[in-house]
Amino acid sequence: MRGHSTNPATIEAEIAHLRSLALDALRRHWRVIFGRPPPADLSKDLLGRMIAYRLQERAFGGLDRESLRFLHGLARHGGSPRRRLKPGTVLVRDYQGQRHTVTVVSDGFHWQGATYPSLSAIARAITGTAWSGPRFFALAPANGAPARRNENARARPRWPAPRARNERRGNEHRIFAHANSLACANLKP
Repeated sequence: MRGHSTNPATIEAEIAHLRSLALDALRRHWRVIFGRPPPADLSKDLLGRMIAYRLQERAFGGLDRESLRFLHGLARHGGSPRRRLKPGTVLVRDYQGQRHTVTVVSDGFHWQGATYPSLSAIARAITGTAWSGPRFFALAPANGAPARRNENARARPRWPAPRARNERRGNEHRIFAHANSLACANLKP
């Protein structure tokens, strides 16, 4: 193992050297760099990649706090963090023949002259039953799982699906869809 360098060409050469090492040599490098034996099940490729990352991290610095927080959140919750809607975004939902327009504000969601802390509270007020707000406004898939396409399903629907209408006016962009569906617009540039 060579000394710590911040010269990009030196780091690149060291990483190229890692690619030529056998598995046992990579395990020795791991022990030197990380101060402990490598996990037994790591492949040669993954050992090399992790060592290369650590070399670059030492030379050029690691991730900033925000990136680390994001990655820890992914690891902790097993998926992407909740989508954050920007203030000014407008959600439009048609429900039982009535159009409901919700505007995202800095401290919650504005609907019919009142500010609510969550979309679920608005969905409950609209339907009279408990609903997941993100699901009601089509921001989250049903049951928290991504929608999967059935490979055995017909390629075309048996009847024509209604088409969405896209409108663009100045800084305003709205998407209108038919029936009980969602429309979003970000009214801030």
